[in-house]
Amino acid sequence: MKKRILGMGLASAMAVVAAGASAQNVPAEFVVSGETAAEIHDYTTINLATAERIAQVCERLATEEGVQVSIYIIDNDGNHVYTHRMDGQGWIQISTAEMKARTALMGRDASKERMNRVLRKPLAEFQQIQLGFFPNSGGLPIIVNNQLIGAIGVGGSAPRVAEGWSDEICAHKALTEVLGPQPPLLEDLPRERTENPNPVPVPRFAATMPPTTNLPAEFVVSGQAAGRIYDGYQISGDAARRVAMACRQWAAERDGTMSLYILDVAGNLVHEERGDGQIYNNIRTALLKAQTALKTKQPTSIRAAGLRNDPGGMPRNMFWYNFYAVSGGLPIVVDGQLIGAIGVGGGAGGGDENCAIAGLKAVFGDRVAVPVYPAAG
Repeated sequence: MKKRILGMGLASAMAVVAAGASAQNVPAEFVVSGETAAEIHDYTTINLATAERIAQVCERLATEEGVQVSIYIIDNDGNHVYTHRMDGQGWIQISTAEMKARTALMGRDASKERMNRVLRKPLAEFQQIQLGFFPNSGGLPIIVNNQLIGAIGVGGSAPRVAEGWSDEICAHKALTEVLGPQPPLLEDLPRERTENPNPVPVPRFAATMPPTTNLPAEFVVSGQAAGRIYDGYQISGDAARRVAMACRQWAAERDGTMSLYILDVAGNLVHEERGDGQIYNNIRTALLKAQTALKTKQPTSIRAAGLRNDPGGMPRNMFWYNFYAVSGGLPIVVDGQLIGAIGVGGGAGGGDENCAIAGLKAVFGDRVAVPVYPAAG
């Protein structure tokens, strides 16, 4: 009996050592590591710093090409890690970037592989969609030393493959610059178009005047990008990123971390971050807080306090209105104008709402509206 127990103990120890050795195949600089990884029982998930660097490289490349893109980076469980939407991108570009990333993650291959299947056999698209795949290029798995650590999806720009540009090329170059040499991209198959013998006229649609705004260009989408979305009061990608960085720093100074979502006035994602060690519920609640703040045009702390004082309204708030009444969500109101919403989850080392306020104040100063609590006593 003792020999059996000893054998089981040795086997368990060997399994732990093997798991540790496997985890070490991926350099710690690229994945969540140390005590943080131990807490979430995962040494193979891409960390925030790596995801941020990849996204920044892709954004830089897009800027050099004179185009805008949306970038989604998810971990190997499919959770959002780092997402950024360049100015002028709409719902389709943002959504397809995520679908490409998820296709690459589920298929463990470039999303172009699914697209090529459809190009070879068009009716296969129905099957691909039924399985949850988005057969379009722009998504790549993120693999280091044969270990999957996440996936990236890029959307929003028209391909010019012959000139060396596409969403997929942007993702591939970014992965190469940050992680090192990557597998070559799959071939680009020609697209066959079926011409309609009786084409219908296609209308043109354009505003005669650009949208107006009285807010600084550093705060909101401006210029041609604002003209493409017909909105001069939408938080800019750069402003959203600076808010997130300030909130992240505020949490780090208090030995905390956070998950954060920033939405535009239409509810589309502008910027998102998942701090290392954050798990699904932290990420999900941050999004719910931002959505609730946008729908109610109020900080979620107001509704949270109201329901605590009068719990009778809880059922309708949760089920009919789909509000998430927990502190940490704020509408972003600058000079009296709504330009987006922010949601913070995960504790942030000193309160989700405080982290959101710190981020907003760092970027917008006293021009941003924040909750004011009555004096104690």
